[in-house]
Amino acid sequence: MTSSHDWTTTPITTAILRGALDLERTERGVLPHRLPAAARRQIPDGQLAMAESQPSGVRLAFRTRATAVELDVVATKRVYAGAPPRPDGVYELLVDGRLAGRAGAPDGDTLTIDMAAGTALSRPGPTETLRFTGLPGDEKDVEIWLPHDETTCLVALRTDAPVMDPRPSDRPVWLHHGSSISHGSNATTPTGTWPALAAAHGGAELINLGFGGGALLDPFTARAMRDTPADLLSVKIGINVVNADLMRLRAFGPAVHGFLDTLREGHPTAPLLVVSPILCPIHENTPGPCAPDRSAMGEGRLRFLATGDPAEVAAGKLTLTVVRDELARIVEQRAATDPHLFHLDGLELYGASDHAELPLPDDLHPDPATHRRIAERFAQRAFGPGGPFAPQDR
Repeated sequence: MTSSHDWTTTPITTAILRGALDLERTERGVLPHRLPAAARRQIPDGQLAMAESQPSGVRLAFRTRATAVELDVVATKRVYAGAPPRPDGVYELLVDGRLAGRAGAPDGDTLTIDMAAGTALSRPGPTETLRFTGLPGDEKDVEIWLPHDETTCLVALRTDAPVMDPRPSDRPVWLHHGSSISHGSNATTPTGTWPALAAAHGGAELINLGFGGGALLDPFTARAMRDTPADLLSVKIGINVVNADLMRLRAFGPAVHGFLDTLREGHPTAPLLVVSPILCPIHENTPGPCAPDRSAMGEGRLRFLATGDPAEVAAGKLTLTVVRDELARIVEQRAATDPHLFHLDGLELYGASDHAELPLPDDLHPDPATHRRIAERFAQRAFGPGGPFAPQDR
């Protein structure tokens, strides 16, 4: 910590935290969670437990006249055995909605994951201090967006002027659930994930429940969404159900109905948008499971393969093509009695021509430019004139 400022320390509480559904107090600080404790107790695997603790869309928000801000954090660095090193997570500071600084925590706890062996080993690391200086001295709205893909324990917030709670927002709250693509995989900054960009385009307050590998129609996720106040809801369903080889067609339809039924218990008339998968050539007509390409990893590259047998689709195995058809059918059926339910074909967000121009780098996740394209198209179709989230329709 520097000594050239008269620092004020502000407790990190839910009053200045947006985008998280829970704040866990630990021995080292507070840990934002994107699922509440009741849901976390029912998580059956380490992948989802890790993903929900990564603060995609989570940000500190406050008013201040401070010209300097410091944030102490303990970041969890992921190391994948055999894969290229991951870049450090990015923290972005916004002043009155405009980017005013970026920082990173180069050290922290380390989680070493061996996908082939199914093991994970953790090692504790140090607290790092992020510094943002040279901010304007007038009263302003400040947001610090946490890394979308790096679990972050918040230790202390210091400023050289007092901190006030953020102004009440008149923007609608948009609650979104999806897979690693919604989580932000391959995006390089927390405000560069497609949901964050779409929320900015649409003038909405984002709560992002996109979970890498975890959009699996889990009832505890549906209940968390049911119980979270929101004006607009969307669910992007399909890719994880396919690449996890989780269920067959017979189970998929009722699971979708059950998920939507639960959402409607808490949000009976809110606009609810069901989004089918974007194009992913490896799974368009080939079922899961999905697996890392070992030969590519041996060359220092990360790529994925679909390992299922297309002949098994006739017996009920799921592909993205099957999922899109089933989601369209379900929404059409339900919309007959639910005028606030809508469907968006994911191929409108990213389809064959987009893939020819902007291929998925690892055959599964979009790059930053594709995140921007998906965001622009989602904002146009959802928040734009005539869209289900358009202001005149709310």
